[in-house]
Amino acid sequence: MNREQFVSILENISNARVGLLGDFCVDIYWHADMTKSELSRETPHYPLPVVRERVYPGAGGNAANNIAALNPAKLYAVGLYGDDWRGMLLRDVLRKCGIDDRWFVNTPDRFTNAYCKPMRKGISAVEYEDPRIDFAADTPIDEKTENAVLANLSEMAKQIDVLCVSDQFLFGIVTDRVRAKIIELAKNGLTVVVDSRYRIAEYTNCILKPNEVECWRAVYGNEGYLSATREAFETAAVQLAKKNSAHVLCTLGAQGSVFTDGESLDRIPAVQVHGPVDICGAGDTFLSAFSSCLAGGACPADAAFAAAHAGAVTVQKIGITGTATREEMISLFDDQ
Repeated sequence: MNREQFVSILENISNARVGLLGDFCVDIYWHADMTKSELSRETPHYPLPVVRERVYPGAGGNAANNIAALNPAKLYAVGLYGDDWRGMLLRDVLRKCGIDDRWFVNTPDRFTNAYCKPMRKGISAVEYEDPRIDFAADTPIDEKTENAVLANLSEMAKQIDVLCVSDQFLFGIVTDRVRAKIIELAKNGLTVVVDSRYRIAEYTNCILKPNEVECWRAVYGNEGYLSATREAFETAAVQLAKKNSAHVLCTLGAQGSVFTDGESLDRIPAVQVHGPVDICGAGDTFLSAFSSCLAGGACPADAAFAAAHAGAVTVQKIGITGTATREEMISLFDDQ
């Protein structure tokens, strides 16, 4: 692909209308300066004196934020938030990112999911992360919430070119009925791209975007992936496409990705980067760029090629679940 073609793919995102249904949460970083810590009078502990807080949209929120960074014509989202301080933070950070939350559903009796990351630093430059504090809903959504999600999804589907699904939590927004509606939309002609951490094998007739381990587990179960070769992962992607009447875009980390309809197979190379990398959130970036490029009219292989550049931009952003802009992707393309 030449530069003119690459730039055209990204420019066409300006005409794209993208919808995202997903599990939204907040990523919170608490930076503690241990030089300010004093032994507690009441307990034999040194507290973590937080001197800085950073808040980002996480999980499906990170995917939505990455779509927003690419400046599509429209971006809509369906998600959940609770009546808690994390819910207030989530809605605030989404609005600051320019994400339309009109179709979010309030769930007053459930947690707003959050990943809270205490970061310690002392006299030296060394900083490390304490065990993460997770706020995670541990029960399924109720029927009233489910009905509201289905209604909002139906309305959003009328307004979009591509539906992006970020199914990340065991007890999240995607129930059996919601998944059935997603599949129905795909069967009726809407382009649907699905990223699912635990249930990719349950989606049919969509474009599935597993990583190599998720793809392997969907086809063969939990054994054997640690010693699997690239060729074996490619075979798993083909088998998943056949089994689910789907197209599969399987990411392979530093080995790039493959796209298959169960018959033909396209290999998309990875973009090489140098220096330290942080892969946190890179899958969300890839999903978002791929879906946005499809919505702009790109073919799957070209959309995956562009998405590889988006992922390569974000892995170079250390300590944050970063985004990739069109300008950053073009700059990286020019450097290759």
